Amino acid sequence: MNIEQLRNFCLSLPHATEDIKWENDLCFSIGGKMFCISSMTEPLTVSFKAGDEDFEELTATNHILPAPYLARYKWVYVQSPLRFSKKEWEHYVRQSYEIIKAKLPKKVLRQL
Repeated sequence: MNIEQLRNFCLSLPHATEDIKWENDLCFSIGGKMFCISSMTEPLTVSFKAGDEDFEELTATNHILPAPYLARYKWVYVQSPLRFSKKEWEHYVRQSYEIIKAKLPKKVLRQL
């Protein structure tokens, strides 16, 4: 997975938007809430929200850490783009998107 593949996949999700935060992070959001954050420079690093069980499982493996500042919300920080296959990347990013989308207020969901 490279930055363009990640970007294309994230933006293919319904109502997903992108912006740059903290000067060097590409953030993907739904309804104004982030579901994926990536570095804009090499090496590519990515953070996303994991499910409760996945968080424990993923952070017990190589190249995945609890995300700085977001670990208490079950976000993981993937240090290597080679850690997952394309199919796995798409699974985890879509799962993050769905978790965030499910927590959006009904008013926001109606506006989307």
